[in-house]
Amino acid sequence: MRLVQVLIPEGNRSSVLDALDEEGIDYAVFEEVGRGDFEAMVQFPVPPSGVEPVMEDLVEAGIREHAYTIVLPTETVVSERLSALVERFPGLRISREELYARAQDLAPANSTFFAFLILSTVIATTGLLLDSAATIIGAMVVAPLMGPAISASVGAILDDPKMASRGVTLQVTGLLAAILTAAVMGWLLKQTVLIPPGLDIRTIPQVAERTSPNFLSLFLALGSGIAGSLSIMRGSGSTLVGVAIAVALVPPAATSGLGIAFGLPGVAIAGAVLVVVNLLAINVSALVLFFLAGFKPLEAGRFEGVRASVFSRIVVIGIAIAVLSIVLGAVTWTTFQTQDFEQRTQNELQQRFDEADIEGVDLVSVTVDYTPVDLVLGNEPRVSVLVGIPRDLEAPPDLAQRWDDDLTAEFGRDVVVRVGFIEAQISDGRTPAGQPRPEGRLATGV
Repeated sequence: MRLVQVLIPEGNRSSVLDALDEEGIDYAVFEEVGRGDFEAMVQFPVPPSGVEPVMEDLVEAGIREHAYTIVLPTETVVSERLSALVERFPGLRISREELYARAQDLAPANSTFFAFLILSTVIATTGLLLDSAATIIGAMVVAPLMGPAISASVGAILDDPKMASRGVTLQVTGLLAAILTAAVMGWLLKQTVLIPPGLDIRTIPQVAERTSPNFLSLFLALGSGIAGSLSIMRGSGSTLVGVAIAVALVPPAATSGLGIAFGLPGVAIAGAVLVVVNLLAINVSALVLFFLAGFKPLEAGRFEGVRASVFSRIVVIGIAIAVLSIVLGAVTWTTFQTQDFEQRTQNELQQRFDEADIEGVDLVSVTVDYTPVDLVLGNEPRVSVLVGIPRDLEAPPDLAQRWDDDLTAEFGRDVVVRVGFIEAQISDGRTPAGQPRPEGRLATGV
């Protein structure tokens, strides 16, 4: 429930109270003893979703824009007559005035925003280099990106160009600052003993995860934007939801910066593409949800113009996401193709060994070196096979070529097969004297 307090301008007392009576709202009237422009203050409880329509009625009854209106959350309201109001104003959506106030509170001062964002990037970059998911998640708690993401959409919906512009500016400049911070930090760490010489950051799983973005990354961003919007509209869990938004933005930005620091343009571009796609997805999902929730501009006459502006903004962002999604689609398809080839190759070779059933010969391992980049560039897959054979069995000299021909015919593409042999020895579980080895004891010998 909300407790609304409104100062009634001179000469409008009766019309305001009549409007409340028509709504069936219980109220209390206090004589105003402050400024002479107001003759009384009226106070009444109303469900959150009822604040906006009731205030629209009061504006028509004479409540001017410069009048004071205070909306307070209440813990408990005890009244037998409230059930009718709850039925009349169902739902949990807050008013546009309350949404506007929350969006303003979420966007911190510039100095605070950049301080927390840089600290978050430093922690996230450390987590990437350490391959520590826990450290990266901890960094997301610090990141202040939810405020600008939400305020940009709220400003667009409520026709506040200044709020929308500031939200967009903070997001763009903040993420550029994050990339720059990670780049500088990566370069400085390379000059120290904290990073091994010749480290290839592409082999770090947490980095590799951000350099191979696919459509699942888009779902993360869309879900984060929707969750952030819902938390603001219903006033629950906005801090924790902000972590999800930060997860979609800060780690890939830090990855892009590390790509710059280590001279890997592929890593830098992949991380930057993921940042841009996620940023657009978060903003468009929040914008669509606020629009579907029925929020209108603070000035009623601006609704049609704002609706056209919101539609055009959604279309532009949607087109940008679609264009960038070509990259995501390409990564998704190439990743599937390479992983499918690896799985099929391993199954094919294992099947051949099972069918041969040669005593003492064992397939130790099959490793396929075939990345999405290799698929795009047309490089041949490299298959490394390790076979265990007894000492008295001679290794076939042309086994690699035979498997090369078989795999090429099976999959319709050239491959390079490398076969290694190791001497396999298999124990029979018995002692030299022919007696079973006692359980629970380790037989040793020199």
